[in-house]
Amino acid sequence: MDQVRIGLIGSRGRAEQLAPYWHRPDGRSVVVAAADVNADHLERFRQEINPAAFVTLDYRELLARDDIDAVAVLSPDFVHEEHAVAALRAGKHVYCEKPLAITVEGCDNILRAWKESGRQLMAGHNMRYVNLYRTMKGIVDSGAIGEIKAVWVRHFVGWGGHFYYHDWHGNSKNSTSLLLQKGAHDLDMIHWITGRYTKKVAAFGSLDFYGGDMPDDLTCPTCAKNDTCTDADFTHLNQCAFRREIDVEDNSMVIMELEGGIKATYLQNHFTPDYQRNYVFIGSEGRMENNELENKVYVKTRRSNKWHELSDVVYDVKHAEGSHGGADAVITRDFLDMIQHGTTPVATPLAGRMSVAAGVAATESIRSGGRVVQVSGLPAFV
Repeated sequence: MDQVRIGLIGSRGRAEQLAPYWHRPDGRSVVVAAADVNADHLERFRQEINPAAFVTLDYRELLARDDIDAVAVLSPDFVHEEHAVAALRAGKHVYCEKPLAITVEGCDNILRAWKESGRQLMAGHNMRYVNLYRTMKGIVDSGAIGEIKAVWVRHFVGWGGHFYYHDWHGNSKNSTSLLLQKGAHDLDMIHWITGRYTKKVAAFGSLDFYGGDMPDDLTCPTCAKNDTCTDADFTHLNQCAFRREIDVEDNSMVIMELEGGIKATYLQNHFTPDYQRNYVFIGSEGRMENNELENKVYVKTRRSNKWHELSDVVYDVKHAEGSHGGADAVITRDFLDMIQHGTTPVATPLAGRMSVAAGVAATESIRSGGRVVQVSGLPAFV
């Protein structure tokens, strides 16, 4: 296939970041269509990406077109399953933004449609393409810190209110929990860097800051308290962050046991003032830790009777241009390589399914008082 013709389901948000990399009329791919439930979004898409593109308010019209080879599912989480399954059944290659779905059953329905379609499927876990985390993966794979035994991850979500509590994310019927929407990245990183999936979890969490008794239809611009509210937002994401319908935890702590007996912890907080991820991997021969603010990785070694013990190492990670620290340019290229050359993407659909499974199990544990929950393994048909 000389040039991949791509249609988008969902034309704003994530689409604004990915579409420019795919729309290269003189290159390997071109974005020829978009579907969205908002006509204004579609008009902006045509103005900014491709004035000649086919646009529709009904994604099924997009899937019915013969001039579309691949579909990028960039819609809200709660319709990923519907859109990805329909696209695969329509004979399209599919890029599905993370999380793959908001239930394990939804993920498995996508995987089943993938296997039956004979088409290619990729999960949108773009952290696998960030230089900082690619470096950490390489360090572990090199054996520099020996066999991984423990993982500690802290996620300070400094923009948690803006990102997740002013719109549909704050209600569990749309997201299950933020251990899927936000945590899917981190759970996937734990799986990817260790090379092991989670087997069981125990978790505690609660809604400690957001939510409350404000009306569900209240918006920041119309609120009498918007000049004193700590989380007033005047962008298009402006539903009150303290409204009654909000029921997803903003403060969560997860204990995990991975394959091979690896122990891990994941902490997520949405009302901290700073924004960063801190990862620590402890192996039999050393410890590795990142600093996102410095864009560095620190490796400290212990006695191992190997040359690694002779020095500690600081990796000064190189900056990459583009959205998400350069990751979006790489992940969009990986999608095209998968379609055109049959390569296996770094972000596999099976990995996407397992990050959801771990997040779902952790959410179940939180909402049942912290009991140990087994993580659903991959279905036999894959």
